[in-house]
Amino acid sequence: MINSMKKAVKENLTNRTAIKVRFGEVDSMGIVWHGNYIKYFEDGREAFGDKYGINYMDFYHNGAMIPLVKVVCDYKRPLYYGDTATVETRYINSDAAKIHYEYTIFRNDTDEVVATGMTIQVFVNMDQELLLDVPPFFYEWKKKYGLI
Repeated sequence: MINSMKKAVKENLTNRTAIKVRFGEVDSMGIVWHGNYIKYFEDGREAFGDKYGINYMDFYHNGAMIPLVKVVCDYKRPLYYGDTATVETRYINSDAAKIHYEYTIFRNDTDEVVATGMTIQVFVNMDQELLLDVPPFFYEWKKKYGLI
């Protein structure tokens, strides 16, 4: 029973957050500029952190930073000025000292997938030296959600 509860928790570390395409995010044709999808991923990470109690300042206050080392974005359909969309952010658990998220962006009015992607962040100390082990506070966060 406990293993099935842990599995359910692992599969549910997901957050959905709404975005509205603003004028400054589109090109002269009214289409979202490709780099803004990476910003939407960040919106998803920040909302995920708010929901699950692990935001960027938590890392900083615990002596760690988490720079992005990999970003992948697969564009499926365009978003346009005024569109509303939802960024679904999923935490992918790993035993390694990294944070892995996957994303799906949906257009709200049609539920079409407009982009998918992933990011990987690593832990560095305040001197920007790579940490090879998960910091203790993050280990405790993972434990809280049954990820360890």
